[in-house]
Amino acid sequence: MPSIHALADVKSKTIGKDTRIWQFSIVFEGAVIGENCNICAHTLIESDVRLGNNVTVKSGVFLWDGTRIEDNVFIGPNATFTNDLMPRSKVYPDYFSGITVKQGASIGANATLLPGITIGRYAMIGAGAVVTRDVPERAVVVGNPATIIRYMDK
Repeated sequence: MPSIHALADVKSKTIGKDTRIWQFSIVFEGAVIGENCNICAHTLIESDVRLGNNVTVKSGVFLWDGTRIEDNVFIGPNATFTNDLMPRSKVYPDYFSGITVKQGASIGANATLLPGITIGRYAMIGAGAVVTRDVPERAVVVGNPATIIRYMDK
């Protein structure tokens, strides 16, 4: 059974066993959150978002429609996900270009991920990186724009 703080606003009925959702978090109806996740305070998860099992979402993270997060992913505080390549006030795209984060990847604090990219399995995104294109499996990226500095060992 999930644990949902009394001060969270959770409309989704699809929240996995042993998941914890902390105060001032908002989870829209239709969002899917796996088992044993930790959704920290001051987060937002829109309707068309899918989180796997054992995912950590730290404070200040907003996950927009189209976002797909696989198992065992860590998302650091204030990481910024985007889903619209040409945002304009009151002008909506035909579809949102979500971000996919593959199994075991880690997103550092304050990293920014542009729409439509995929973060490969076990990749590591450095704090403050601005990720403008896909990141290969096990790559470590830093900077603006994010560039590969090495690969993670198995």
